[in-house]
Amino acid sequence: MYNFDEIIDRRNTNALNTDGFRGYIFHAGPEKVFPYKDEEFVRMWVADMEFAAAPEIVEEIHKRVDRRIFGYTGIYDDGYFQSFRKWCSDHYNWEPKQEELCFSPGIIPALYQLVENLCTPDEKILINTPAYGYFLHAAEYSNIEALQSPLLKNEKGEFFIDYKDFEEKCADPKCKIVIWCNPHNPTGRVWKAEELNHIAEIVRKYNLWIISDEIHCDLTRRCYTHIPMAKIMPDYPKLITCMAPTKTFNFAGLAFSNILIRDEATRQKFKDRDKMAGMVNPISLTAAKAAYDKGGSWHEALRCYLDNNFVFVKDYLTKHIPQAVMNISEATYLAWADMSAALPDVEDLPSFFANNAGVLLEGGDDLFVGNAKGYIRLNLAMPRAVIETGLNRMAEAICRVKK
Repeated sequence: MYNFDEIIDRRNTNALNTDGFRGYIFHAGPEKVFPYKDEEFVRMWVADMEFAAAPEIVEEIHKRVDRRIFGYTGIYDDGYFQSFRKWCSDHYNWEPKQEELCFSPGIIPALYQLVENLCTPDEKILINTPAYGYFLHAAEYSNIEALQSPLLKNEKGEFFIDYKDFEEKCADPKCKIVIWCNPHNPTGRVWKAEELNHIAEIVRKYNLWIISDEIHCDLTRRCYTHIPMAKIMPDYPKLITCMAPTKTFNFAGLAFSNILIRDEATRQKFKDRDKMAGMVNPISLTAAKAAYDKGGSWHEALRCYLDNNFVFVKDYLTKHIPQAVMNISEATYLAWADMSAALPDVEDLPSFFANNAGVLLEGGDDLFVGNAKGYIRLNLAMPRAVIETGLNRMAEAICRVKK
């Protein structure tokens, strides 16, 4: 019913994926050249998919476009909330509260605003590393220090929380906010109930704000189930939950996120500081509601395809790049692989693979804050044939450098 093997040409659409990689990965402009033409790269980097959006969503967008007027738009009834509520109830046995729901063009701008709202200049936030780079940037935006609590890892490529270090950082009297990531990007961990309860206990003990970024919550492997932090901390007033349909259904460019803020005063301040003045994009709203109402079948087919992609990549690395250490991610469509034994003398892995394999990927401390040296992140939300081409090129490049 859904063709995830279709290869779609995204060039000439001003896509970050195809046209913005120089600035994002390499901090360079058009003057930077590679041995490969731009159209020759296998792009396994930024976290959007190479899959067409669900036809059910596209159909609803067409219907909205056919109305032909795209004026100022807000959310003035409970139709969208009921769709979002039902999705959460069906998938997580959890129901958000309507009065807590706010909107943002994305979780990144929401994080920028929340850190600015909640922290004074001498206070700090805490993140686990490796981390999504914009967690750090949200602190830098407000000149706030970011404390780092490195995750522990074993020889199988599995990651765990260092509770002792985490609590020591939380105990810092200047620590104000924990930015929590569940499922975790980039390691792909789906935190278990006992892990979440332990984190919740520490957060309560030091009376900290916790912002739970759960944007990958719908993208677990089929044998895992996401647990919202809101279920673990049902009455904690200083919890903020961030979710979005855009990552799940591949319409990130439509910029629409759900920000659930429990504390009324904090929620009102967030709305008062909203640079969009309460407005939303009419096409974004249509797509988001359609995703929750009609995207279920596509979503399940996507998860199945992604699960098989992860198995394919794990088997490939075991056979062709055995020094690479990759544990199949419990969630996300992003593989997190330790290449330090395969390429012990390579400091800049993204540059190495771009120049020697024609593969665009992300990795290392520059993009993932810390505790990421020797690691690469591979986007697997693409046709399997493209992944195989990328992996073949990577294996060949590693082989050449070892000769």
